[in-house]
Amino acid sequence: MVNSVVLVGRVGQDPDTKFFESGKVKSTFSVAVGRWSSKTKEEITDWFNVEVWDKQAEIVGEWVKKGSLVGVEGRLALNKWTAPDGTQVERYIIRGQNVRLMGSKRDNANG
Repeated sequence: MVNSVVLVGRVGQDPDTKFFESGKVKSTFSVAVGRWSSKTKEEITDWFNVEVWDKQAEIVGEWVKKGSLVGVEGRLALNKWTAPDGTQVERYIIRGQNVRLMGSKRDNANG
């Protein structure tokens, strides 16, 4: 069995990086990836939530910004929790194991 995800897209907002008392570090951010719709003949943007931990999280927190072009390698994971109102919530995320900074919007606009 294989659970592998590779994305290349633009970061939607500056990463949210948290440092825990245990010494762990977590960064979360979203990535927009365009795809072509043969039905509508338009580009459609899919948004993916990404979570990285430890050293990758520190690097992401320092270097990745809104608009950055990134490559993300990781796996698909399902997060489950109980909301304050008692309802069960499920959300798929990408657990990034390797994030590569490929440039920013500004870098691409200037050549």
